[in-house]
Amino acid sequence: MSTEQFQADRREGIGVCGWILVSLSFLLVLITFPISIWACIKIIREYERAVVFRLGRIVSKKAKGPGLVLILPCTDTFVKVDLRTVTCNIPPQEILTKDAVTTQVDGVVYYRIHSAVSAVANVTDVHPATLLLAQTTLRNVLGTQSLAQLLAGREEIAHSIQVILDSATEQWGIKVARVEIKDVRIPVAMQRAMAAEAEAAREARAKVVAAEGEMNASKALKQASMVLAESPAGLQLRYLQTLTTLATENNSTIVFPLPIDMLESLGQKNRGG
Repeated sequence: MSTEQFQADRREGIGVCGWILVSLSFLLVLITFPISIWACIKIIREYERAVVFRLGRIVSKKAKGPGLVLILPCTDTFVKVDLRTVTCNIPPQEILTKDAVTTQVDGVVYYRIHSAVSAVANVTDVHPATLLLAQTTLRNVLGTQSLAQLLAGREEIAHSIQVILDSATEQWGIKVARVEIKDVRIPVAMQRAMAAEAEAAREARAKVVAAEGEMNASKALKQASMVLAESPAGLQLRYLQTLTTLATENNSTIVFPLPIDMLESLGQKNRGG
């Protein structure tokens, strides 16, 4: 085991002094064995990886784990990296949209580390860096959208933010899984103006529908009057049917006027008698 480690150290270019220090560290482990083994063996969980540095260089240029990892005293250090998905809440950002409307937008980003070595070696602190980049990207993308586009196209905007974040954090070993826009807040005066505009639009549509209904009803009444004009008896029957409907629906007294022609015929009979 020690021979393989020494050959790997030579390939990594730690030099003669580094090789001597590693040999002394391994010798110290052998001298103090088995007490030293408890300090040298580290347990890495299934969802973790360990980036081991030996004399400042990453061992084998890849992460270790899961399982048992041997750390030599004095020469080795290690950094644990969590590979589970991280939920990053973007605080509310005050944004000026394309049509000069001030809004406050917040969101959430789901990402995970797929390369532990890149996350440790290429950025100082990967999680704050990802959060700051997500805030900046959110402001830049939403600044090119109008308020109507922002309210109607949340999914498309979130997808574009995800693509930008994923490409920007690739060198940090980050994989952005999902971006969601949680809430869009607009000023109260703008809310009232939008509500008034929507109400006016609804009233205009209602007036148009009512006018179309009146026009259709007038056409139907015109056709009905033409039909009834051809048959006076039909007009009388319609009149009686209307009275029957009123008597059925409302319990009230109905004054039934007699037709004028009937009264004239009765007067003529009385004069004749």
